[in-house]
Amino acid sequence: MELLDNPVRPYAWGSRAVIAALLGQPVPSPHPQAELWLGAHPADPSRLVTATGTSRSLLDAVREDPDGMLGPQRAGYWDGRLPFLLKVLAAEEPLSLQAHPSAQQAAAGFAREEARGIGRDAPERNYRDPSHKPELICALTEFHALVGFRDAQETVRLLRALAVDDLAAHVELLAGDPNQDGMRALFTTWITLPQNALDKLVPAVQEGCVRLLQQFAEQGVDAAGKRFGAPGYGEYFDAEARTVLELSERHPGDGGVLAALLLNRVTLAPGEALYLPAGNLHSYLSGAGIELQANSDNVLRGGLTPKHVDVPELLRVLDFRCGPERVRRGEIDGPWTQYDTPAEEFRLSRLDWTEPAPAVGLPDGGGRILLCTEGAAAVEGDGQAMTLRRGQSLWLSAADRGVTVAPELAPTQLFLATDGLDNIELADGL
Repeated sequence: MELLDNPVRPYAWGSRAVIAALLGQPVPSPHPQAELWLGAHPADPSRLVTATGTSRSLLDAVREDPDGMLGPQRAGYWDGRLPFLLKVLAAEEPLSLQAHPSAQQAAAGFAREEARGIGRDAPERNYRDPSHKPELICALTEFHALVGFRDAQETVRLLRALAVDDLAAHVELLAGDPNQDGMRALFTTWITLPQNALDKLVPAVQEGCVRLLQQFAEQGVDAAGKRFGAPGYGEYFDAEARTVLELSERHPGDGGVLAALLLNRVTLAPGEALYLPAGNLHSYLSGAGIELQANSDNVLRGGLTPKHVDVPELLRVLDFRCGPERVRRGEIDGPWTQYDTPAEEFRLSRLDWTEPAPAVGLPDGGGRILLCTEGAAAVEGDGQAMTLRRGQSLWLSAADRGVTVAPELAPTQLFLATDGLDNIELADGL
């Protein structure tokens, strides 16, 4: 068991409070802190801190001894790589509109760009590695996101409610084919509009959103978007209109503002989660969460960013299936809350204590990362004992077996990141 020293990524959309407070640093931080990375990603690996205070890269440690760190079978299965990356994500501003490729698309795209001689750090590079990037986001605070294409008929209702003349033909395009084919046609039309057309259409949509919000105020609409005195009357798309206004103010004339009209607007309560498979178009808007993903950095952007947007490649990877997004609340398994997904690369588990409680055993097998987000926990195993405090994290190798945790300071919350190979019944082989 070794403590981790984890890098902070200072992207402009980050918070100056969330990660600093978690790490016990002064608030506000001097610069936005967007993500705390816990893992062995080549771009910014964690460091293992020894008992003497020295440190070494977790990436190097896994490369030098994959069998010892991951277990022989897992090391073979994952080609000697830690398959997941754990993050604390803190968004003060919306992230770019983006999607991630499938494993097959990532491998083909990476090989294609390698053959073309595009530098892996080049701004126009789409595929920085040959891996896919499914991800799970679990809210620590109220968390807002645009995720996946909304039911097409609901989107038609929203677009008609905006009453924008310049949208009329676009609305009928989707209304005439209210399914994933119609959604693909409408999104493709919007994402390929010339800038002079966007400069006219985006302000018109802004005006439509303002009118809609004024109508809400005049008609008396409650916080859930329902008209007073008319239970069940239906959604008024209040949150959607406000989101479009916020995005258009930050990104005037950006086609991603129009795309936001097509996506599910989701609010997560703490402990709720979303799983984003390949092809899911999304943007995290605000809030803090625990993100667990495959150990990849492949992102195809669709707007709301000054970074590279490759429209043909984005269209190649997008999944246009329409419908509401499933909010995952986790499955209770004894003291654990488990967030199972179809991804082999990762599994997220959560422990919560509000009062003193007996020790709980951690699952054995593979490399694991344990993060304390609240309180403090006593960790014991293989003759070692330590206290893991808020903001601290711990690396457990395959050799660290029989480890237990117990609350020392209530309330205490821990997150455990492992691979998901139990889902395919891979024997540990240790």
